[in-house]
Amino acid sequence: MMLIFVLFMETSPNLIYYAIPGFILLMILEVYLSHRMRKDAYEIKDSASSIGLGLGNVAVGLLAKVILLGVLTFFFQFRMFEIPVTWWSWILLVFLDDFSYYWMHRVSHRNRFFWASHIVHHSSKRYNLSTALRQTWTGPFYTFIFWLWLPLLGFHPYMVMAQMSISLIYQFWIHTETVGKLPNWYEAFFNTPSHHRVHHATNPRYLDRNHAGIFIIWDKIFETFEAEVEDEPAVYGLIKNIDSFNPVRIAFNEWKLMFNDAVKRGLTIRERWNYLTQPPGWKHDGTGILSEDLRSEWEEHNSTVHSNSK
Repeated sequence: MMLIFVLFMETSPNLIYYAIPGFILLMILEVYLSHRMRKDAYEIKDSASSIGLGLGNVAVGLLAKVILLGVLTFFFQFRMFEIPVTWWSWILLVFLDDFSYYWMHRVSHRNRFFWASHIVHHSSKRYNLSTALRQTWTGPFYTFIFWLWLPLLGFHPYMVMAQMSISLIYQFWIHTETVGKLPNWYEAFFNTPSHHRVHHATNPRYLDRNHAGIFIIWDKIFETFEAEVEDEPAVYGLIKNIDSFNPVRIAFNEWKLMFNDAVKRGLTIRERWNYLTQPPGWKHDGTGILSEDLRSEWEEHNSTVHSNSK
């Protein structure tokens, strides 16, 4: 079975390429449904920008996958266990891969160097299936560090890469407003459109919540879960939007701002380092506003309102 799997992966393109026709069909269906539901889900320039960023991601992904395979293979030499390619190892890998994704995703909201790549995915003020295509051009070259422990455990590099693709394919369909809340048992265990709408929202109550890939359980375990509230619709985009449909500008805007901050005159080495590693919004003079500051302000206001209403 191992030989068949390796031969298949060596002669096959990225699994996501196979999913592209399905992505297109689902977007066409969403356009139709959003029109029927009278939702203003799509805007031509915004969707064109998302598609452009998606195509760029596919292009850089060709090189990034080669690098990823090389790095995973290197670490696989030092594996602690011999894990076979079989049904139980795939089930185990689904959970371990998702655990890796959760921490990569969470760090990408808490560390500006990682946010410089991830911000691309949050840069649209719309929320539809084309938003799922709005992917970074730089992240694939370094975010894989969160998966290096898997080949060390003994998972074959091709297994790891395949599951990474499967996870991204799953996450495509949750970028929509045309699907409401699903049955309670599904919402309790899996990431859903409802959970992911929260993740893409800029409302203080929703900021930096629901980092799940496939399973929402990680957010519940590590206390980053927030349920979608019916009377507080999500407001999409960024705290400070880029306000551009140019894919190149969107892809590199935060990198430019981050390095401009880090090379300002009069900073200490530690302050320069902090501009790369502290959460988005951090400033050396203490004037920065972080997502937790906005959330704390909302919580304080919310508790005051509840107290006054009693």
